[in-house]
Amino acid sequence: MPDVHYHDYLQLDRILNAQFPESDKHQLPAHDEMLFIIIHQAYELWFKQLHHEAVSIAEIMGKPALNDNSPELQTVVHRLNRMVTILRVLVHQVDIMETMTPMDFLDFRDMLRPASGFQSWQFKDLEAKLGLKFQHRHGQEYYVSQLRQEHIDVIRNTEKKKSILELVNAWLERMPFFNEEENWKEFSVHTTIKNIPSFWAEYRYQYQNSLAEAEKNNIEAFDEIFIRPSSPVNDQQRLSATASRAALFIMLYRGYPMLQLPFQLLNALLEIDEQLSSWRYRHMNMVHRMIGMRIGTGGSSGKDYLKAAADKHYIFKEIAQLNSFLIERRKLPALPSTMERRLGFLAGG
Repeated sequence: MPDVHYHDYLQLDRILNAQFPESDKHQLPAHDEMLFIIIHQAYELWFKQLHHEAVSIAEIMGKPALNDNSPELQTVVHRLNRMVTILRVLVHQVDIMETMTPMDFLDFRDMLRPASGFQSWQFKDLEAKLGLKFQHRHGQEYYVSQLRQEHIDVIRNTEKKKSILELVNAWLERMPFFNEEENWKEFSVHTTIKNIPSFWAEYRYQYQNSLAEAEKNNIEAFDEIFIRPSSPVNDQQRLSATASRAALFIMLYRGYPMLQLPFQLLNALLEIDEQLSSWRYRHMNMVHRMIGMRIGTGGSSGKDYLKAAADKHYIFKEIAQLNSFLIERRKLPALPSTMERRLGFLAGG
């Protein structure tokens, strides 16, 4: 086997000679264009790594069964957390971009038309892998017009596959917490609801009693999300009632050993959304700082477009909204000993 050399292994001849400033072609020197190119190339390389992680996560989550205390679930959580860390790097790269002043940018900006970061198909494909569907995107017509057909095809092909959000929904629906009645025989309740597990009737009772007067209408939202008949996921609510109940249960009782990894998984998804949001808003504010109210090089409305997209493109918002339905620990229904053993908290679990 021949020796491997650092320079050849990293293909440095190709990488270090892949910067071709437009200002050089026009013989109009613009020092900061090199920085602009390298930062965006670095973004695209990180996007490639994020795709690599997302594909592997989807492969594991797509298996018919996934033990909630298994090495595979630990791998999923580990790789989701890696994605979070990479996204933090993407946010911090804006700091380097902002060392370029608006006048520095104007030295070469007009030479870039109609190129735009909006044409980053990798980023849009990543959003699709996570769970952002075309119908939920802001500015759909503009979105299609800015991408090459080959890249639109890539993204649409991704949308035909199960996204991470859809796989998480299926994983949550498989949770056995409420499918095994013997675990709840000792559970005492103040009230019951027809065709609803006794735990949720009791939890609804405790939640309703915890609401302030101004929050009383929250019980209607609770019923819509958790108590409604379990129906196919739709555009308005992409987590089913069954999946929503399982996710909230994990959040409520995450101190139990069997629920710690599932909680970390849900928390990592929320972190991904948070970092994506931070990146979009940093980008939006940077654009406003650089070009003010002018239109983007790709023809978008600049800051206004970016703000509207940032406000709309939350992928795991159904998981985030579950925090609206938490109650204080001291008011949580006490789990029966059989369920505690199932969750691994007592000896013999």
